[in-house]
Amino acid sequence: MSTWTTNDTWIVIIGVLCAIACALPGNFLVLRKMSMMGDAISHAVLPGIAAAFLLTSSRDSMTMVIGAAIVGVLTALFTQLIHQWGKVDPGASMGVVFTTMFAIGLILIVRGADQVDLDPGCVLYGGIEFAPLDIVSIFGFDIPRSALVLGSMALINALFITIFYKELKISSFDPALATSLGINSTLMHLLLMVIVALTAVAAFEAVGSILVVAMLIVPAATAHLLTDRLASMLIVSAIVAAIGVPLGHVMAIVTPSWFGFEGQSTNSAGMMAVALGGLFFVAMLAAPRHGVLSKLLHRLRLSLKIIREDILGFLYRIDELDQFHRERVNLSMMCEAIGCGRGVAWLALIGLRRRRLVDQHDRKAGYRLSTDGRSAATSLVRSHRLWETYLARHFNVPVDHVHDAAMQLEHVTDPAMQEQLAQEMQHPQFDPHGKRVPPQE
Repeated sequence: MSTWTTNDTWIVIIGVLCAIACALPGNFLVLRKMSMMGDAISHAVLPGIAAAFLLTSSRDSMTMVIGAAIVGVLTALFTQLIHQWGKVDPGASMGVVFTTMFAIGLILIVRGADQVDLDPGCVLYGGIEFAPLDIVSIFGFDIPRSALVLGSMALINALFITIFYKELKISSFDPALATSLGINSTLMHLLLMVIVALTAVAAFEAVGSILVVAMLIVPAATAHLLTDRLASMLIVSAIVAAIGVPLGHVMAIVTPSWFGFEGQSTNSAGMMAVALGGLFFVAMLAAPRHGVLSKLLHRLRLSLKIIREDILGFLYRIDELDQFHRERVNLSMMCEAIGCGRGVAWLALIGLRRRRLVDQHDRKAGYRLSTDGRSAATSLVRSHRLWETYLARHFNVPVDHVHDAAMQLEHVTDPAMQEQLAQEMQHPQFDPHGKRVPPQE
């Protein structure tokens, strides 16, 4: 691994400021389902930069920022106007504007390539490795200009969101409600688009027009997987941005050596985007509520809960027969009766025995209800037979069709609902099949 230098530290600082500045307004783009707007603006500012170079024949940063900012704001306005006046889908209006603008920018770059020192690769991918070399002196301290620009942009975005937090929140979730409360949702949309355009321009030099969209969207999308509260989402997106950037820069330094390219490094901005994408992938898998693994685990727990209750109901019905059958209930009989695999049934039985709801007569057979298990099974079967009675009486469901529906409803019936059913049925003694409805314990 290469020796860490002051230049590396400044690259990380600039990247973190860039990612945080982009992530803050990016949260509202994600919530408004306008993630592609960041991509549209980041591409559409290209003709503004190209025009500024062609008009001034200079690489002055302020000229570049002004040209890009003007075109970025115009992109947001044109997209909104096409959507409203042309009755065009928002996604289609974004596609029309940003592809047209981007094409114009490429034509201008190619047209002026001989007269102006303009690197298309830098425009597209940025040059964060060289950003620390552009120094300005502030109170005797030499600070990279990009750090000042992006730090100022992050502060402006934080102030904008703090001042208009309520308006942005309401207009993002329910524009109609915002209008009824006297909030101009169209104005808030345009202000947000202006902020996004200015942020994209500020981040343009560091990460380029293509990778800025990763900074705008990925931290916010990651935060959205981890929390459903907007305030928390803003904080988490900034934390994700602050983690992904240094991780990406370290990866840019270390990764080439894994493939035999000793002493070399790859594009830091690109690896920062890769690192942010990796964090999003981890959140997508392991997020507590919305993660893929969490959902699978929840479904497994729910399936085991249902199977445990089906086993309790099966053992109760076996008990209604006689002692001979009860002492010979084995795993195969349970699987056949409730229609599940042996592995899942075995896991369910482990849970029942741990809760002391089921006892085992011997190692191979003889599963039976404990005292607590009988109480739980009685309540479950009572709910089942009350539902069968209710469906047969009030919905005229044929008697031979009520069992399957009641099997599903019994798992979502709490004691209060069970009592309400019993009162509605005037506390029936028998279900439509002639089986006794267990009394309430």
